[in-house]
Formats: sequence, C-alpha cells, structure tokens
Amino acid sequence: MHERFFYDADGELLLVPQLGGLRIATELGIIEAGPQEIVVIPRGLRFRVELLEREARGYICENFGAPLRLPDLGPIGSNGLANPRDFLTPVAAYEDREGDYELIAKFAGRLWSAPITHSPLDVVAWHGNHAPYKYDLRRFNTIGSVSYDHPDPSIFLVLQSPSDTPGVDAIDFVIFPPRWQVAENTFRPPWFHRNVASEFMGLITGVYDAKADGFAPGGASLHNCMSGHGPDAATYEKALRADTSRPVYIPATMAFMFETRAVIRPTRLALEAPQLQKGYARAWRELPKNFSPDWVAPAPARRAARGKRGRRAGGAGRRA
Repeated sequence: MHERFFYDADGELLLVPQLGGLRIATELGIIEAGPQEIVVIPRGLRFRVELLEREARGYICENFGAPLRLPDLGPIGSNGLANPRDFLTPVAAYEDREGDYELIAKFAGRLWSAPITHSPLDVVAWHGNHAPYKYDLRRFNTIGSVSYDHPDPSIFLVLQSPSDTPGVDAIDFVIFPPRWQVAENTFRPPWFHRNVASEFMGLITGVYDAKADGFAPGGASLHNCMSGHGPDAATYEKALRADTSRPVYIPATMAFMFETRAVIRPTRLALEAPQLQKGYARAWRELPKNFSPDWVAPAPARRAARGKRGRRAGGAGRRA
C-alpha cells in the first residue's frame, strides 16, 4: 500500500495479526503490531499498511455497531481482564508528500476509489479519543474458576461493542490465552452448548484446548446462531479421564473468538476454498453415549456430575 490509502466509513476495524508484523501509518500516528497483538482502526480514519516481513496473515473484524470498549468488570472489581493502562495510542506523526496516490473508501458496503495528489497522512497534531490503538494480548489478566465448572467465556472478554439489548452484544472479542485449570470434580474443557450469538473462532498460535486436532494456527471455525458445538471426541475422552485433583497448565496458546448477535454468512470464496474442512462434523461422530439413569455420583461431586451429563446431551447453554 505504499501509494494507496484506505478508510472504512461503514465501521471500525479490529485487526488480529497471526503471522508476520505490520506497520500501520495512520492520520494520527504510526502503530507497529505482530502476532498476539491487536490493532483497532476507528471508523473513517485514513491509513496505510506496510509489511515488516516478507509475508503476513491474520484476521479482520469489521464492527458496524457502537465503538469497541472495555467491558464493565462487575463483581471482578476495579482491575482484571484487559487493563486500560496496557492500551497504546500512537504519538503524532505526519507525511508531507505530494505525488500520484489513490484513496480507497468503503462506504455503504461498496469500495470506491479516487486519485489524490498528496498523502492524506498530513495531520501534524491531534487530540481526542477517536484514535487508533493497539493492545498486547499477553498482558491480559486471565480470570478462572477455582472451585468447580467451566466458567462462562465472558471472563475472557477483551473488548465489546454493546447493543440495545442487554446481554447480547453487536461484537464480543474473546481470547483463550495460557492459563491454569484447577476446577475439581468437573469437565474442564468448554461444554457442549448452543448460543444465540454466532461464534467465529481463530487460532493465533499453539493448540486450542477444545479442538486438539484439525484446528491449526491461521485457521478458523464458524458456529452460527443456535448451532450445537463443543469439544471433539479426543478432547472429550481425555477430559473424562483427567485427574481433576491436580491443576493443569495450558501453555503457549492464543485462540480468540469474534462473537456477534448477527448471523455470519460465508462468501462463495470461503465455501469453495480448498482449505475448507468438508468433514468437520466428524469431530463429534465418535462421541460415546455415557448417560445412565441409575448412576449416582459421590456426594461432593454430585453437582458437577449433573452439569456434565446435561452438557453432553447438547442442551442450550445459558449464554445469551
């Protein structure tokens, strides 16, 4: 994009690099980011992207709703999850260049192009809060269960775009970083569930604990509104045999999720891509039926065991 610039009038952009580094020159300054960092470009801000390495790959989420913000922490208190002090905005920088350039705009769902004779990144100074920013996902303060049950993924929420319906956001950006699992007498991986929200999962590095096989870094999975999903058969069997009296550390991983109340419609390009896993549903075909109406758990584990059987049956989750 050395001679081209872009802005999105339809929404703000959340960039999630997965491979290689990016140098993003904006009207308000320069941001450099690589894997395990994110960048948010506000609606309407002009920018140019340069590669810091020979190749780069990643994910982009276009948010049409309210600007992304930190979630309210509620009972967690004053700090935790993504802390405001770790978000960085750029120092002002400008370009005073003239020449033959192209400005591309996304407006009303279409792309428009216009020739310009100077760099639009000529803003000498700025103030305000409609600014680009970056965040290092490794700074996330992970919260988890220290008693029983796999907690709701809301505790992994980095940024949200609230909607007019309480509890149902336009966009949630959730991550699954390295962490300890210490819950006892419980099924530690994510349970089998259905959501009102649509879930687009991506993997930046490592292994996602609910899909040990077939989900590689740079890949993605999509479970639209009310589509049942959960751990694959291998992960399920491993979790049933796990000694939950001992903590387990999940190292060197970074998965994420774009969650939205909208239905995500894949493009024809995505549906016809050679990388498409057409046999994706086979991940659950080997799941055994373990339910027995006569089984009685030991008293301390009874509550967790009841929840485990209900989740295996594929009941709708409590998340909205």
